[in-house]
Amino acid sequence: MILKKELLFTLAALLLITNNILANDPDKTDVIHINSVDTTNIYHELLNDETDDLMEDHPANDIYNNIWTCERLNPYKIPIDSIPDSVKIDFSTYCSPVIGYITSNFGPRRYRFHYGTDIKLQVGDTVVSSFTGKVRIIDYDRKGYGHYVVIRHDNGLETVYAHLSKVLVSLDQQVSAGEPIALGGNTGRSTGSHLHYEMRFLGNAMNPAKIVDFVSGTPLEEEYYITKSKTFYHQKELKEMAAAKYYKIRSGDNLSRIASRNGTTVRTLCRLNNISANKILRIGQTLRVR
Repeated sequence: MILKKELLFTLAALLLITNNILANDPDKTDVIHINSVDTTNIYHELLNDETDDLMEDHPANDIYNNIWTCERLNPYKIPIDSIPDSVKIDFSTYCSPVIGYITSNFGPRRYRFHYGTDIKLQVGDTVVSSFTGKVRIIDYDRKGYGHYVVIRHDNGLETVYAHLSKVLVSLDQQVSAGEPIALGGNTGRSTGSHLHYEMRFLGNAMNPAKIVDFVSGTPLEEEYYITKSKTFYHQKELKEMAAAKYYKIRSGDNLSRIASRNGTTVRTLCRLNNISANKILRIGQTLRVR
């Protein structure tokens, strides 16, 4: 079984590396072209192999193996349906990245989904690693995360720390739970000093506030079981957001006319936009119609 697991992961890693080479240099003539293999199906077979001990221990090396890159936050592209329905994560050594109250929750915003939890801090406050692990990404995203760090942890999770003012660690550095990794800030797409914090499993975001108490800095449970229904409950919201349709108000529009034009009802428009039927509409304002 160990040989099978290593073979599958090695194949997946080789394919990803080859695809990256081709994507970055399509004119390269000394690259051997191979038939495309669905690495998602390889992961599906491996992760759902009941004869393996992955679901029992699942250290990070078992789950991710050679899939290591500092270029992308989620290079795995593993759908929720391919993840086992009960994976135990050890939270016994958890350290809160900062102690503070939540300023913005995980979940849908008006036009996009917020994949993390925002925790209040002051610029310069120390941010620590939640678990023992290895720094996978240090980067700057002007229109999003600002300065941010991604760490892969020994328990199988990855965590993201964003809007930082200064990074204190280096790429590929081993860090311990509670070790300082950065200073809090207000960089990137941010409206005030805070830490944007994410927990991910095989690239898929989880709601940290369902697992830990940021005010006390402690986990709600020392062992957390990842399940499709409990951990990834927000998939329904994501599908609804993907199917959403918006309308920009024009001169002469009212709710009745907008509803008729878009095949819906005034009542539905009010529910989708959390407004009353007599709300004054402004030209250029955007309403959700589906």
